[in-house]
Amino acid sequence: MTYALADISLWVSSIMWPLMRIGAMLAVAPLFGARTVPVRIRVLLGFMLALLVSLLIPSPPVVDLISIEALVISVHEVLIGVVMGFILQMVFAVLAMAGEYIAFGMGLGFATMVDPQNGIQVPVVGQYYLILATLIFLALDGHLVLMDVLVNSFYALPIGGAGLDQDGFWALISWGAQMFEGALLIALPVVASLLLVNISFGIITRSAPQLNIFAVGFPLTLLIGFALMMLSMPTLGPLFENHLLNGFTLMQGLVGE
Repeated sequence: MTYALADISLWVSSIMWPLMRIGAMLAVAPLFGARTVPVRIRVLLGFMLALLVSLLIPSPPVVDLISIEALVISVHEVLIGVVMGFILQMVFAVLAMAGEYIAFGMGLGFATMVDPQNGIQVPVVGQYYLILATLIFLALDGHLVLMDVLVNSFYALPIGGAGLDQDGFWALISWGAQMFEGALLIALPVVASLLLVNISFGIITRSAPQLNIFAVGFPLTLLIGFALMMLSMPTLGPLFENHLLNGFTLMQGLVGE
C-alpha cells in the first residue's frame, strides 16, 4: 500500500490542529490543568478528544506542516484554547478571591496552604471556596458544557480562519472587572459583619482597658466568621452559577457562536 504525501499531511493535520486547541484549553482550564493531574493523563485526554472532534468538524485546510502558514495556524489554535481556559480560570478565581477577603477579615490570612491546582500558597479559606467551586462546577455539568462550547468553536472559528479579533480581547479584559466585582459581592456580607464585630471589640476595649482583647477577640472573630460563612452558603451556589453562566456566554461570544 502506498500513500501520497498530501493524504498523510491531511491525516496528520486533522488530528494535530484540533489537538493544539484542545490541549491548550486543558492546560489552562481549572480542574483539567491542575498540577495534581499527571501530564500523561492530560495528553491522553487531549488526544482522545482531538480524535473524536476530528470526526465531527469540517476538514482542516491542507497546508505544508513545515511552513509559515502552518505556524500561523498553530498560534491561532493555541491562542483560542488558552483564552477559553483562561475565562474559566477567572470564573474559579471569583470564589478563591472571595475566600481570601474573608480570611483576612477573620484574621486567618497567615494560615496558608499549597493550592494543588496552581502550586502557590493561598489562605485556607480561599482553598475551601475553591474546592466548593470545583464541586459546584461538576454538579452543574460544567465540564460537559465546556466540551460542547469547545466542539462548537471549531464551527464558529474553523481551523485556518481569522482567529480571535481585537474586540474579543477587549471583552476579555473588560470581563476581568466582573471577576473582582463578583468576589466582592460574595465576600461582602461576611466581611461587613466581621468589620462590625471588630468595631464592637474596639468599643469594648475602650470601655474596659483591662480586658485582654487579643485573648478574647481572636477566638470570637474566628467563631463568628465561621458562623457567617455557614449562613452565607445558600447564596454561594446561585452566585457562582451566575458567574459560570456569564463566563460561558463570554466564551461563546469570543468564538463567534
